[in-house]
Amino acid sequence: MARAYTLKRRAERQAETRQKIVDAAVELHSTLGPAQTSLSMIAERAGVQRHTLYAHFPDERSLFMACSGHVFERHPPPDSAPWGAIRDPMKRLQTGLLALYEWYDCVAAAIAAPMRDAEHHALTREVSELRFGPPMAAMHEILGAKLKAKQRALLPLALSFATWRTLVRDTGLKPAAAAMAMVKAIEAQD
Repeated sequence: MARAYTLKRRAERQAETRQKIVDAAVELHSTLGPAQTSLSMIAERAGVQRHTLYAHFPDERSLFMACSGHVFERHPPPDSAPWGAIRDPMKRLQTGLLALYEWYDCVAAAIAAPMRDAEHHALTREVSELRFGPPMAAMHEILGAKLKAKQRALLPLALSFATWRTLVRDTGLKPAAAAMAMVKAIEAQD
């Protein structure tokens, strides 16, 4: 019986160590950005040796996937499927943008530096596309339904984290006001 307990306790310690590594990486990626964060920095922040980090994450990609998965698990992006039931395209757009902008507000501290780094750091771009790509594509499809071509042309701008940051963080609009501003801009493209 002691053997089973020992194995269970060992598995718990391994899970705790893995989580310490992920937490350290999320913290550094959120503050410095993934492009400026080395595996040595992550190991040091987690209080483990590099070989321990590699035992849990054989490469940077697996660590990046764990970090982004951790953030998305704690704060999943909005589910766009229910928006499809809203008949009025502008009401649908307003509902969707408000949900997205509130989500951005919630995760901004965790994703701002990785979003910045995704523009020039290949691995960060790859992981960002894997994590953000599917929900953003679904939002684009649902929110773009029944919009005219000129209106759809502005949709990527409305969905952009940079747009949210400019409207909410830089100019001080509340998420609802920012969403409405983008709805009005899209609606004007008649």
